[in-house]
Amino acid sequence: MSYTETLHWMFEQLPMYQRQGQTAFKKDLTNTLALTKVLGNPEQQFKSIHVAGTNGKGSVSHMLASVLQSAGYKVGLYTSPHLKDFRERIKINGEHISKVQVVEFIDQHKTFLETQNLSFFEMTVGMAFDHFATEKVDIAIFEVGMGGRLDSTNIISPLLSVITNIGMDHMAFLGNTLEKIAGEKAGIIKKTVPVVIGETTPETKAVFLKKAELEQAPIHFAEDLNMPLPDCDLKGHYQKFNLKTCLKTLEVLNSLDGWKVSKTAIRKGLAEVRHNTHLKGRWDILGEQPKIVADTAHNQEGLKLVLEQVMQETFENLHMVLGFVSDKDLDSILPLFPATARYYFSKPNVPRGMEATSLYYKAKTYSLYGKAFTTVKNALKAAQREAKAGDLIFVGGSTFTVAEIL
Repeated sequence: MSYTETLHWMFEQLPMYQRQGQTAFKKDLTNTLALTKVLGNPEQQFKSIHVAGTNGKGSVSHMLASVLQSAGYKVGLYTSPHLKDFRERIKINGEHISKVQVVEFIDQHKTFLETQNLSFFEMTVGMAFDHFATEKVDIAIFEVGMGGRLDSTNIISPLLSVITNIGMDHMAFLGNTLEKIAGEKAGIIKKTVPVVIGETTPETKAVFLKKAELEQAPIHFAEDLNMPLPDCDLKGHYQKFNLKTCLKTLEVLNSLDGWKVSKTAIRKGLAEVRHNTHLKGRWDILGEQPKIVADTAHNQEGLKLVLEQVMQETFENLHMVLGFVSDKDLDSILPLFPATARYYFSKPNVPRGMEATSLYYKAKTYSLYGKAFTTVKNALKAAQREAKAGDLIFVGGSTFTVAEIL
């Protein structure tokens, strides 16, 4: 198969949660374990850091990868979902896995993947394990796809575990209380392996303390970090929380035998996250006069912080280009948006995308008024036609909405 044919086979034949939703979710690690056995257990051939959380896990993963790369290490980075190119998910020192390597992996294991009925995410995790082992990385950062306890990445034995925060997201899979969701994400805490917690509430902190005690895992809280934060090229105001989590993680890593990350490497790595890792979609400024900002925040906690930053911007009029997935709880999200903005509703181009007209009518019940458009690009073009030089255009609501205009 060609690279394009390979991706088509991966995307369409096998389930992928980000595109399809609940039907693609598997609560079992059996397939991942079976695949890694066939591959020769590559996940055991390199050191790793495991990162979970409701918000910020992607940013923290990229920050850590950038700093470790600046410290001279060969760093693997596995994240999801991708924005434009599938290969964004699997990188070494910022370089995507090659198209040839993607094709060869699928071609070599296609019969097993079909027979075992592996999901898109399961096979992609296996591909990352195999790639990092083959290329002999010094360390790999693995971002959890969803939850933690039963996530396909949760077969690694990391040097460190990291949980950024807990919010009400993916409740159909992880539970409908903060305690239940925290319990699922605490599933990445391994016996005697140190864990860093980014942000807590009284409910979640109790869950983490109990799990860490059960596993005899040293637990560290980034909230306790009291120091001036270094500059970072990720400019969302919410990144201050992720910075603290990253710094605490590096502090703990430096306490482990054989690891040394200097203050110089930390400063350089944090100042060059975008350059080193090619991270996109976090408060990306895509234009000026009018200013266009895109951000992938897509749940209540993440959008609250992003919208606070939007409202701190200086502008004459505010234009909101929005698109959501169909299983999003709009009743918890739409009240966060300002009634003074002009709205351009659209459907992200994925099977899970919410119809623009449905979003239009739902938004009206919260006094959010605008027009519905057939595509995200058409919605943005309309906003650009109507906006003046001193206006602000915000694009968001879903990772897929942002991906279409990058």
